[in-house]
Amino acid sequence: MILSRYERMIAKRYLLPGKGEGFIFLVAGISLAAVMLGVAALIIVMSVMNGFRAELFDKIVGLNGHAVVQGYGGRLPDWQSVLAQARATPGVTNATPMIEQPLLATFNGRVEAVLVRGMTVPDIRTNKTLKGKVLAGTLNNLTANSSRIGIGSRLAENLGIQLGDSLTIINPAGRATPFGTVPRQVAYQVAAIFEVGVYDYDKAFVVMPMEDAQTLLLLGDVVGMIEVETVDADRVGQILEPLAGKVAGRAVVTDWRQMNASLFEALAVERIAMFVVLSIIVLVAVFNILSSLIMLVRAKTRDIAILRTMGASRIGLVKIFMTVGVTIGTLGMVAGMILGFTFLFFRQGIVNAIQFVTGQNLWDPSIRFLTELPSQPDPVEIATICIMALVFSFLATLYPAFKAANTDPVQVLRYE
Repeated sequence: MILSRYERMIAKRYLLPGKGEGFIFLVAGISLAAVMLGVAALIIVMSVMNGFRAELFDKIVGLNGHAVVQGYGGRLPDWQSVLAQARATPGVTNATPMIEQPLLATFNGRVEAVLVRGMTVPDIRTNKTLKGKVLAGTLNNLTANSSRIGIGSRLAENLGIQLGDSLTIINPAGRATPFGTVPRQVAYQVAAIFEVGVYDYDKAFVVMPMEDAQTLLLLGDVVGMIEVETVDADRVGQILEPLAGKVAGRAVVTDWRQMNASLFEALAVERIAMFVVLSIIVLVAVFNILSSLIMLVRAKTRDIAILRTMGASRIGLVKIFMTVGVTIGTLGMVAGMILGFTFLFFRQGIVNAIQFVTGQNLWDPSIRFLTELPSQPDPVEIATICIMALVFSFLATLYPAFKAANTDPVQVLRYE
């Protein structure tokens, strides 16, 4: 929309408060602030929701792979052949055997439910989710038949256990005696304490070499599942379809969507709902722009009539008032982007400050899964939010602009 020199001058004057027009300027300022808050809220919420999904995906998939080939009854006797078939499947980048079993652990009279994870020694040391997350000790000390384990930080806190202490793991399926089955109890030295960042993992995970897990569970040369990674997590079902047919009757292939369906579906629904609800804030701001422009047109009726008698065209007046409204919306949008990105940059500090002032725990990881507030801004979503704010602002200017353009100078100036 190209403005002539006089149109730019008039639009600039209408954007600034004139004599006796403080209230109109106040309404316009409120409109700008409302657009700013709406855009900022949308950017913050959508970025945090994207961060939730990305963090959960990275950490859950980092420990469980894109899919698992799980044997019936939790056992996969011919795992070597299944492993070879998995690695030979086109699109599979990595496949590794694994054992996973819920058990009990005890230390100094305290008992906690744990999830024992048996992994190959190379996988333990190179796992992207565990690597760099060790708070104490080192995963390099976990070697086959060494009776050393790594545990989650929350589990260590709950049990009061420290590096070098012995943790006793109880396997209910122990040895049979004339008096019944005696649970198998094996002591392991804690060689590493890690924090994945997902509460449910940190409070229960016990990682040990696969050979030690086979000995603890009396499995022999048997594993529970094979973890599979592919070139594209979103196409995992299509990539592993040939493998599922080959292992049918011996095992079942379960991908990350099926393993965490309820969680990721809930996030998707909540993400859409939050976007719709917060968009109402921008819509309310647009109605403020509409009302401020209507008030401005009413206040400037005499000026508009004079401009018309001096030769100003109807389309010129339309452009003037549309420029005023769109400028308010644009300034609010830019301010909202600055506010949103500032909040995201200092998000954890802001959460901690609010918790300190209120004395309330706003970010309980036992409820929110993750230990810190995540964020992942999406340029496409941010562009969509900005375009939506601009389009709404533009639409809000149409009625007042055409109302001003249709002003009849004869009727206005008849008694002047």
